[in-house]
Amino acid sequence: MKKYTEIQDISNLSETIKEAILLKMTPFEFQDLGKHKTLMMLFFNSSLRTRLSTEKAAKNLGMNVMVLNVNDAWNLEFEDGTIMNTNTSEHIKEAAQVISQYADIIAVRAFPSLTDKEKDKSEFVMNSFIKYATVPIVNMESATGHPLQALTDAITVSELAEKARPKVVLSWAPHPKALPQAVANSFVEVMQQMDVDLTITHPKGYDLNPEITKNTPINYNQEKAFKNADFVYAKNWSSYSDYGKVIHHDKNWMITKEKLGDAKFMHCLPVRRNVVVEDSVLDGDSSVVIQQANNRTYAAQVVLKQILEKL
Repeated sequence: MKKYTEIQDISNLSETIKEAILLKMTPFEFQDLGKHKTLMMLFFNSSLRTRLSTEKAAKNLGMNVMVLNVNDAWNLEFEDGTIMNTNTSEHIKEAAQVISQYADIIAVRAFPSLTDKEKDKSEFVMNSFIKYATVPIVNMESATGHPLQALTDAITVSELAEKARPKVVLSWAPHPKALPQAVANSFVEVMQQMDVDLTITHPKGYDLNPEITKNTPINYNQEKAFKNADFVYAKNWSSYSDYGKVIHHDKNWMITKEKLGDAKFMHCLPVRRNVVVEDSVLDGDSSVVIQQANNRTYAAQVVLKQILEKL
């Protein structure tokens, strides 16, 4: 693996999942692989699980880790030909090359604006690092994708599936704020590569990018979509067609124990209790969100391992 900025960078998903599960059993087996190597983690946005799990993964491999909250440093400029006489102090061309001299792998986290669809789709932050850095780039969530979370979800489903082809439902859930489509996009992409029966359910007006969902079935009736589900993954996202907007707050789409039935409940966290999902689900035996969060470490670790092996 030369970089990990999208799901498609994984050459063999099933083998990578198996490797991650083995790393979970023996996390320090390859602690010499990252010796004298440095991971630089750049955060344009806040993080809890991604930051901690990725740092732990790197240290399990013997790497040194440096963390920079980018907004605490210079404001970076990403446009070419810009006259930098306003609020930006350093151009990505210099910044990416300089950081590459300090690190062997650069991991970047940057959210979308949710105001300019085409600019967000261009992934200008992530792609600028790919273009100007001279070391591998890892995506810790970008404007349109969260491939580390998606790999985590694939590991979790693989570990917990009780049948050869489980039914997996991605369900929109209510939230008071406009949120990105990144987690939902990457979850759909990774499940499309697995032997699962995938369905997406959401209110009308919340369709994801059709270039991503492709032929995946979409059901606008949540309760019908949940019928015979083995896994229900809840996630809010703002409108893609009416870009970045919260069209309505339909409380009836909250995940309840009654609607969930016998399915396992998944969520990337953080989650708003009794808005996205009721307490009885999160605190019950159906919830696998804590195990899912633990798998964040091993998703990151297998990615870093595969990149280190190519350095």
